[in-house]
Order: sequence, then structure tokens, then C-alpha cells
Amino acid sequence: MPKASLELIARREKEIVDACEKIYRAKGFCGVTIKEISTETSFTRPAIYNYFETKDEILMALLCREYREFCERLESLAAKAAQCTKAALADQIAGALAEREILLRIQSMDLFEIEQNSRLERLVRLKEIYGRTVAALEAVLGAYGVSSGEERASCSRTFFAFLFGVHPYVFHTEKQLEAMRIAGISVRGTTVYEMVYQCLLRLIPERKGTAEGQEA
Repeated sequence: MPKASLELIARREKEIVDACEKIYRAKGFCGVTIKEISTETSFTRPAIYNYFETKDEILMALLCREYREFCERLESLAAKAAQCTKAALADQIAGALAEREILLRIQSMDLFEIEQNSRLERLVRLKEIYGRTVAALEAVLGAYGVSSGEERASCSRTFFAFLFGVHPYVFHTEKQLEAMRIAGISVRGTTVYEMVYQCLLRLIPERKGTAEGQEA
């Protein structure tokens, strides 16, 4: 396919995904429909189906974009990780994820649905960027000074599993807050940054042969 055609497709898909993000932020998963997206774009509903078969595929493309941007931050961090303390490293990663509320929200609340209702090739793209992001985190840990491959892999596995629970702990609806109040459950306010930062301080292995961990 000519380069110009690929660029045109990319621009059109971006317009659709941008509209999806706007609607998802305001109305959540159920509020995202092809009809709603068509009202936010220059496309009719039939035209949108030329690019995505379901609304789930559009949400998956949005999640892929979120992971790609997070991955790029990690890949940039790897170049300077050797000069970071553990606290500085945790700060950089937590800061990057604090900007990715959509990533955390989709994978905590809607990932199963969008994976079930998307074509295999779309799902493969998601798994590829997820795998690249995991590798980027392990590269950061390696550059920082975690020499053991098993330690790096164990840290990344635990960290990415932890991320699935961040959004529900940070963001609550008024109805959820009222239910917890009636049930006698104390809710301590927190942020994505705070949760991720504190997790990483405990999770990142110490550099071998240094007192860096105590300094951090």
C-alpha cells in the first residue's frame, strides 16, 4: 500500500480513537458507541466500520496507544537509570503512570470485554506492545543495576499484576463511597502516583554491593 494511503489511514484511525477517548473519559465503557463516536468525528457510522469492526476494537486501539506512550517513557528512562537512586527511579515510573489513567481504567474494568470482542490480529497488536512494555521495564531495572534476570522478571511480573488493581483503589464513584461509609469501611484517599511509588520502593531489588537501598 502506498505510504500516502497508510498515512491517511493512520490519521483517520487517530481521529476515531481520539473521539473514543473523549467519550470514554466522560461516559465510560457503556457510553462508547459507534453512533456516539460518529457524532464526534467527520465519519458516518458505516464509514467507521471500514477501520474498526466493533467499539471494542477502538477501545483496544486506545489501550495500545496508552501502552505505547508508557513504553516510550520507560525506554527513555533506561538511558539514565544507572544514575538514579531507587527513589528517583520509582518517582519517574510513578509519574509516567499518573498520566495514564485511561490505561489503568481500561485494563482494570473493561479488558476482558474488549479482548473477547476484537479480532485476533487486533489482540496480537495489544500483546505485542504489552510485551515491549514489560521488556522496557526489565531494561530499566537492568540499567539501574539489578543484574539477575530472574529478579528483573519477577519484579516486572509482580508490578504489572499490581497495576490491574490501582484504578479501583484510587477512583471511586459517589455511590461506592456512600456504600463503604454505610458498611463502616474507612476509605483513605490516595493517588496513582502514591500507590505506584510506594509499591516500587518495596518491589525494586537493591543494587548488589551498595548502600543505595538505604539512601533511597
